[in-house]
Amino acid sequence: MAVKTRRVALFPTCLTDTFFPDTARAVVRLLERLGCAVEFPLDATCCGQMHFNTGYREHAVPLAEAMARAFRGYDAVIAPSGSCAGMVREVHPQLVGGSFVAMYELTEFLVDVLGVTDVGAYFPHRVTYHPTCHSLRLLGVGERPLKLLESVRGLELIELDEAESCCGFGGTFAVKNADTSTAMLTDKMWNVLGTGAEFVTAGDNSCLMHIGGGLSRLRSGVRAVHLAEILASTEEEPWVATR
Repeated sequence: MAVKTRRVALFPTCLTDTFFPDTARAVVRLLERLGCAVEFPLDATCCGQMHFNTGYREHAVPLAEAMARAFRGYDAVIAPSGSCAGMVREVHPQLVGGSFVAMYELTEFLVDVLGVTDVGAYFPHRVTYHPTCHSLRLLGVGERPLKLLESVRGLELIELDEAESCCGFGGTFAVKNADTSTAMLTDKMWNVLGTGAEFVTAGDNSCLMHIGGGLSRLRSGVRAVHLAEILASTEEEPWVATR
């Protein structure tokens, strides 16, 4: 399973680093298992997506420049987030006049760069997958996450109705348009519950925080878990719920 060692950097994203560090640890375990030497530059900062999306373009520029300095020279920079990966790859070049970071969303890197779909994972549970908006529409990750999940031993992948519909998070959208966001979340939770899955997974912790929070308030018993944590789980290192 191991591939030629590559020097890669982890960009965990602000949300993951602050609220869901187990996802970042899972990415490191997974990539090291696949032969990558993973580094975490301590001077890496926020990608500036929140600033840019709310109209503070001038405040996003120095953050983009700091990202370029922190991650220059790596073979690849991996983010467990289609949202932040999309910001770095698609928006940063507009802000700083060029592309200086070889940014990949996690499933892109696994499938396209390392050329693997079977990462040696074991997760004996019923799982449904929510494709997040930025990964689906901005990055076009397509079937990559599903191919990875289908190769996980013990995992039963259950199709999600209206999977491509937004969960209603959308960063500040959920704050500024709370009623609309809640209605969208209700539709998404209804579809998740209709699968009979034990877990709902996605490639962005922002959406999982939104969906998982709603499911938790309903006391549904359905857990939200990042795709990286499933892929990092093995019989020797099983997934342990901490959220």
